[in-house]
Amino acid sequence: MKAVQLARYGRIPELVEVPEPEVTDPFDVIVRIGGAGVCRTDLHIIEGQWQEKSGVTLPYTLGHENAGWVHEVGGAVRNVAVGDKVILHPLATCGFCRACRDGDDVHCADSAFPGIDGDGGYAELLKTNARAAVRLDDSREPADVAALADAGLTAYHAVRKAARTLRPGARAVVIGAGGLGHIGVQVLRALTAAEIIVVDTSADALALSERLGADHVVRADGSQIDAVLELTDGGGAEAVIDFVGEGGAIEAGVAMLRRAGDYYVVGYGGVLQIPTIDVISTEINFIGNLVGSYNDLAELMVLAARDRVRLHTTTYPLGEFARALEDLDRGRVQGRAILVP
Repeated sequence: MKAVQLARYGRIPELVEVPEPEVTDPFDVIVRIGGAGVCRTDLHIIEGQWQEKSGVTLPYTLGHENAGWVHEVGGAVRNVAVGDKVILHPLATCGFCRACRDGDDVHCADSAFPGIDGDGGYAELLKTNARAAVRLDDSREPADVAALADAGLTAYHAVRKAARTLRPGARAVVIGAGGLGHIGVQVLRALTAAEIIVVDTSADALALSERLGADHVVRADGSQIDAVLELTDGGGAEAVIDFVGEGGAIEAGVAMLRRAGDYYVVGYGGVLQIPTIDVISTEINFIGNLVGSYNDLAELMVLAARDRVRLHTTTYPLGEFARALEDLDRGRVQGRAILVP
């Protein structure tokens, strides 16, 4: 089968022929890929940022946002059948550790992460396990929802946390309205009655945010802190959800936060530096967000089936993966890029 594999860090991946995956465990599920999301993390992997953390052996197949049709299953699989449309939770988890039994399977003690520490979905077939497969509503197609497996899941996971404390009348700032942020805006609108303020450098992203339900949009042109403080009566927002995490977004975001507010770190690449006296004197909270649980993904699929969350995508044939990666790197993708074998 065809697959896009990374052979050396710092080099463009290659489209090569590799053996098809085989069922070796009773709970294995092999999926024929209908769509694989192209994520900024893939760019970081190619650059080598994940080399030590993932411990993966090169060459291997990229792609951790995947959806498609069940192609083959192990003898013990009962939750999906051959031919079912599915979206895949990024992790293939064990089901037995404390985290899994708590429903916090994103912190599974014995998980595999296709596309990060093993072969992923930039390919015709992908092997995972039954615990990762979420059946899709008949109205959804794999290529339309694939990036919800990570981008959407991560956005949902962060917003769901924020929604616990965002009462009607509260303000929430979304920094970055790109591939993750435009989903975050929709989830905020679906789960809360908060006033939504979106900050971004792109006029197109801000226009999209308005169409998706943002109450206010602010151009990140150096005056965004003052603009947000004016919109929040000088006090700042109860929650800031940062989908950028670098390039000055953190410093600006902290300045937009009210006393006792919550700062949700989603995007990464920068460094969080704040005097501890500022943390204790205002009782602000910094909250990290890593993907999301199986239940988060299942709940997100309910919103997608009800058309409460729509993924804005640009599709590319699998053979044009290099153009998709370049377009993402150069900021030419609105929403998410999807590879379709």
